[in-house]
Amino acid sequence: MQMTLSTPAREHYQNRHGDGKNRHRVDFLMEERSGSSQDLSGGTVQKQNWLITGVSTGLGRAFAEAALAAGHTVVGTVRSEEDLRAFEELRPGNAHGRLLDVTDDDAVPGVVAEVEQSVGPLDVVVANAGYGLEGTFEETPLAEVRRQFEVNVFGAVATLRAALPHMRRRRRGHLMAVTSMGGLMAVPGMSAYCGSKFALEGILEALGKEVAQFGIHVTAIEPGSFRTDWAGRSMTRAARTIDDYDELFTPIREARQKASGNQLGNPAKAGDALVHITSVERPPAHLVLGSDALRLVTAARTAVDEDIRAWEALSRTTDFADGAQL
Repeated sequence: MQMTLSTPAREHYQNRHGDGKNRHRVDFLMEERSGSSQDLSGGTVQKQNWLITGVSTGLGRAFAEAALAAGHTVVGTVRSEEDLRAFEELRPGNAHGRLLDVTDDDAVPGVVAEVEQSVGPLDVVVANAGYGLEGTFEETPLAEVRRQFEVNVFGAVATLRAALPHMRRRRRGHLMAVTSMGGLMAVPGMSAYCGSKFALEGILEALGKEVAQFGIHVTAIEPGSFRTDWAGRSMTRAARTIDDYDELFTPIREARQKASGNQLGNPAKAGDALVHITSVERPPAHLVLGSDALRLVTAARTAVDEDIRAWEALSRTTDFADGAQL
């Protein structure tokens, strides 16, 4: 998609994205209007109120910065007073921090209700807070698996559930959650993480079909490998205890650690992609971000399709002859 920008806007875009002469530029032709703007793909960007969980670092921070740059108001949740102050300093008056642990079931609805009252009706909610847990299935303690699901699944569910009644009453809104390419494909040594993201994918897909009647959109965000701390200091790693997995898993762990800080994905561009889909009439139910994610997810889904086709005849043998089709 070719884009034309005014000189200041072009310089801002290049500064945010690190685009040099050898970088592709994905630009949106924007007409400035009072309170809204129009892009070439037909999306209209109205000023919106966003809530994003986990904005202190990583993709959550990038999403927040992109929404703020687009002129939106963003409420971002963090875990410390220091991070709260740093976030609000990004754009005083438009960036609002809130302290929140998304696994605190009692606190989440209260924060959302308070934001609705003090900041305004929420148009976009992004359940981003989460973390990676690396370890083979057999070596990962069950307590760590439970914690992974507590944050990645139940924390996201609590956030979206708290916002949904407000959006349902207004008959509009956009609910999103960050799953991962690991929610549509799986790799060795990430069973707990991929399991949590697969679970969230299923929840989001069903939710989207439930709330479409109310004018509410639901999008699963499926990033590939982005240049954040996800694979570095932010990742929890289960201890190695079983030598039998060394040949398979040791190179995978070492490669992931080596690649940390040099990943393919640009977080700022992911932020702009997210802002863009909130401006279109029919946003996607699934947003895969990154060419690596496109490649790996496509390969994984092709493998599933091949299994279905190869075993179709056996699958059909398990029906009752007079059973009802769904």
